[in-house]
Amino acid sequence: MELKPALRSLRSTCGAIASAVLSRDGLVIAADLPEGVSMETFAIMCATLLGAASTAHSELRIGTPIHVIVDSEDAKMVLAGAGRRALLVAVIGKKGDVNLAIKKLDEIADTLRMM
Repeated sequence: MELKPALRSLRSTCGAIASAVLSRDGLVIAADLPEGVSMETFAIMCATLLGAASTAHSELRIGTPIHVIVDSEDAKMVLAGAGRRALLVAVIGKKGDVNLAIKKLDEIADTLRMM
């Protein structure tokens, strides 16, 4: 699977305004981000967000988070684990389809796990 085209397709299928495949330690593997966005800062903060959720779940002795959703006035950010080494993130605009985005992210994540 080519990651860049898969990320770009999230724009047309579910209204993504930004998306990326990241390592769990915050390195960019592939990204489709708007101009002017610091890829490094975005990647590190997304990895931190999913890592914090994982740590909180671990403290409660409950399962590893599958998705983290951050809801804002203008968009929803969806983070999804993609195995032990990677994560996916998509930021969906107000008019986008978050449920479809989750489904598409899970499909990409499944493919990454098999690689």
